[in-house]
Amino acid sequence: MLFEPLLDAVPPTSTPAGRRRKRPAKLHADKGYDDRKCRAACRRRGIKHRIARKGVDSSRRLGRHRWVVERTLAWLGNFRRLAVRYERRADIHEAFLLLGCSQICLWRLAGRC
Repeated sequence: MLFEPLLDAVPPTSTPAGRRRKRPAKLHADKGYDDRKCRAACRRRGIKHRIARKGVDSSRRLGRHRWVVERTLAWLGNFRRLAVRYERRADIHEAFLLLGCSQICLWRLAGRC
């Protein structure tokens, strides 16, 4: 289960006034994370959570927050070199990933996306 290491790996965020936070204030997750352990991990860390419940909640409300990430990942999938990983070395793959992200940012700034 990688949920708890994921929460611990989030870098500290700065707040406009006061001390730096060590964890995010709120978490949105889909039905895949509907588990007591995930909810308890959020409670132990003082994170408010909005996790959709299987068979009860609709995923539509969470979709408003997730579509930006999914859209950007879909744009990265359009780069053939990232969709099919040809590189064996992780540093080269990361370099192409950064190039793809830079290209997407350039497109957004130019108004092409």
